Amino acid sequence: MPLRHKMIDMRGWRIVVVAALATTLAVSGCGTPQKHEQAVADLVAQADAAPTPRLDWAPCQEKSLSRLHCATATVPVDYAHPDGPTLGLALVRQPATDQSRRIGTLFTAAGGPGGSGIHWAGQGEMFPGEIARRFDVVTFDQRGVGRSSPVRCFADPAAEQRFWAGTHIPPANAEQEAAQARLSREFSAGCAATSGALLPHLTTVDAARDLDLLRRAVGDRRLTYEGGSYASYLGEVYGAIFGDRVRALSLSSMVDPDAYTSDTRAEVAVAAEGTDEVLSEFFRLCAQAGQSRCAFADASKPPADPIGQIRSDQKASGGEDLRARDNALLDRLRQGPIAVGEGERARSVAYDDVVSPHTLMLYDPEKGWPALAQLLAELERGPAGNPEVVGKILDANAVPPGFLDSYTAISCADNTFPRDPDQWPAMARGLGIDGATLSAFWLYLRQPCASWPLPQGGYPQRYVGPWILRSDVPALLFNNRFDPVTPLTAARKAQEALVNARLVVIEGGYGHDTTVDCTRRLQERYLVDQQLPAPGATCKADQAPFAE
Repeated sequence: MPLRHKMIDMRGWRIVVVAALATTLAVSGCGTPQKHEQAVADLVAQADAAPTPRLDWAPCQEKSLSRLHCATATVPVDYAHPDGPTLGLALVRQPATDQSRRIGTLFTAAGGPGGSGIHWAGQGEMFPGEIARRFDVVTFDQRGVGRSSPVRCFADPAAEQRFWAGTHIPPANAEQEAAQARLSREFSAGCAATSGALLPHLTTVDAARDLDLLRRAVGDRRLTYEGGSYASYLGEVYGAIFGDRVRALSLSSMVDPDAYTSDTRAEVAVAAEGTDEVLSEFFRLCAQAGQSRCAFADASKPPADPIGQIRSDQKASGGEDLRARDNALLDRLRQGPIAVGEGERARSVAYDDVVSPHTLMLYDPEKGWPALAQLLAELERGPAGNPEVVGKILDANAVPPGFLDSYTAISCADNTFPRDPDQWPAMARGLGIDGATLSAFWLYLRQPCASWPLPQGGYPQRYVGPWILRSDVPALLFNNRFDPVTPLTAARKAQEALVNARLVVIEGGYGHDTTVDCTRRLQERYLVDQQLPAPGATCKADQAPFAE
């Protein structure tokens, strides 16, 4: 439906923000406003003391980036010592196509944490339309990621491959739980041995200060920024520390900054609840679509049922039946792997091989959902299933080499966990809707944080809130109604924490990407004209999952 827009009363927002800040400081135990202001001022002063990077833009040499410009920004490793050791941040720029009407630079970052902005930029135009005409669009690999001094936790790729081949995330039984505790300690020790000098300087506060140096480097007085998923948290941190330097923050697939930073177990529980809710929708919509569009919708007993629990006369009348079949598969996998296919072609599929797709494939309703349905259907068929199809799906779902090194290092710097890996099984069973699967997956990814090599005295630069955005223009937030990892409840918490923010919900929106025609239009008007949609405005999804 058409959405009304109106300009913000900036003076009114300032009054609301100042009042909310005083209340938050009093309630949260962050100390007096003066102490908080001094802590933020110290973080800002350290960044301001660092030299402004020089960006020598030149055409990128790689074929996938040939339409872009590349540069390297030199930033301090430790902002407490801005004249000390440095590292290089890899950047790419999509120049504004209408330079005569150029507004400035739009910075954008990848999620994860651990995602590569440069890899994303190589996949096509970063932003189309008026945004591409009016802004230079710049993305980068965050410190510790990709081409920007990446974290390394292994001596070589062969050692990395051997290590991950022996892991089980999440574990299926007590034996695997004990092994994971041991392996998480080994992983932490390997990261300390290989990247020990970098690990103390990978908080998102460090990345936010890098972002402010990049803003200075391109000559913008205030920051224009877009980021989704973990990159929404980067925007939240920047806004909390450098609020008076914000021109516009467009954030999506929202992280709740309080839970993510200070109560990470609660954040994991919320993520698991979101995954469970979307998984229920996956089964419901699959049943409605039928087998022609969703392979798992066929409830007839497969020729060779490896489980022996599926009634041949059972007909999928709704998502409950499909969920029961999925639970039966997971129960069988906890007992041991299922062989898909026969003979030398057979593919052995373990419990943790299947839990990961139950979460990550739900990110993408267009491609991921049909692939998950196909995977479950082939697993049900067992020896009669197609091992090549299963292998293709699982290989496409595999985490890229090195990603978990960066993901873990940044997560452990930002998150809050008990310092005992052996507590993980009990925590997994106590969190979320289904402790054996969904919350366990999200939790075990960060088990190395329990034995992580913390800097002596902790991270002095770590920021724990309040998160109020003190800028002239409120942030614009987007979130799908059904997001499997950053659910709508987290987005509402984020809006509450920022105070100075407007949330748009994509009704009927599924997955982790909020990009639809409606959000493109709203984002364009916000970034170009600083114009916000009316309070309570919503968007509608362009297409439903399993649509023909």
